[in-house]
Amino acid sequence: MPIATPEVYNEMLDRAKAGKFAYPAINVTSTQTLHAALRGFAEAESDGIIQISTGGAEFLGGQYSKDMVTGAVALAEFAHIVAEKYPVTVALHTDHCPKDKLDGYVRPLLAISEERVKAGRNPLFQSHMWDGSAETLADNLDIAQELLARAAAAKIILEVEITPTGGEEDGVSHEINDSLYTTVDDAVRTVEALGLGEKGRYLLAASFGNVHGVYKPGNVVLRPELLKELNEGVAAKYGKPAGSQPFDFVFHGGSGSSEEEIATALENGVVKMNIDTDTQYAFTRPVADHMFKNYDGVLKVDGEVGSKKTYDPRTWGKLAEASMAARVLEATQHLRSAGTKIK
Repeated sequence: MPIATPEVYNEMLDRAKAGKFAYPAINVTSTQTLHAALRGFAEAESDGIIQISTGGAEFLGGQYSKDMVTGAVALAEFAHIVAEKYPVTVALHTDHCPKDKLDGYVRPLLAISEERVKAGRNPLFQSHMWDGSAETLADNLDIAQELLARAAAAKIILEVEITPTGGEEDGVSHEINDSLYTTVDDAVRTVEALGLGEKGRYLLAASFGNVHGVYKPGNVVLRPELLKELNEGVAAKYGKPAGSQPFDFVFHGGSGSSEEEIATALENGVVKMNIDTDTQYAFTRPVADHMFKNYDGVLKVDGEVGSKKTYDPRTWGKLAEASMAARVLEATQHLRSAGTKIK
């Protein structure tokens, strides 16, 4: 069962919450980066999450039509086949989807899973993300309510981002300023709209200074201890036991985070951490090295014929896959999911 059923995905998240670890959620843009992610999880003996952003789905759809739904469905179907060869369980997720792309991405994908579930099958994706961080919180949560109802009916978990993550991803950008910190009031309003699980399970991408992109440690002021305040504030408001963690948090913009910051986030309820920038670099770095070292082989310099063995995509593609897989394995170690796979 390499692709998680809805029941197993819930079990994965419950295990992460109880065990104070998180699953790396690896963005993929091709069948090869998918294999790299799966290989990394397998070598780490960690279950995990594979995710596709709107830009990744558009790229997967081909540059002739750039159809996001086609790209996402094609890779998901491919994953259902090839994941059988890996001894781990993975969930399929769609990453950041802003309001103007809902009708061209998440809503059609929900419809596909709704039909699958009606026919007695499992949904194609196990979770979808609605990124309403560019909207007012009221509008954000109105749309989230509609999507959560549809997702729950299709046995899908919804991820919501209620306040901005700094930086830029797939054309959605936010300034790096004090608005990058979710308040207890924001969290309470989220529960008022979406409930605490009775309306359907959701993952919460709260902001604690997160920034998408490439940053050295110390350049971004992260406050992962804020997640404890959000949990405590909601627990007190709704009569939950002291120390309980009502939310399943997602860590966005984690590139360059210190191990101490990651550890604090895990202790405070983070069960999923998005990783994209670091794995992109890991995939590309050995390719650049190969091209520089084999300049006269990959190019037909001065009328020569080059070397087929060096410009064959399989030659440098294998290097790229191995490097990205190693970075995924490293992520599982940082997030404490290594060695925790469901037996």
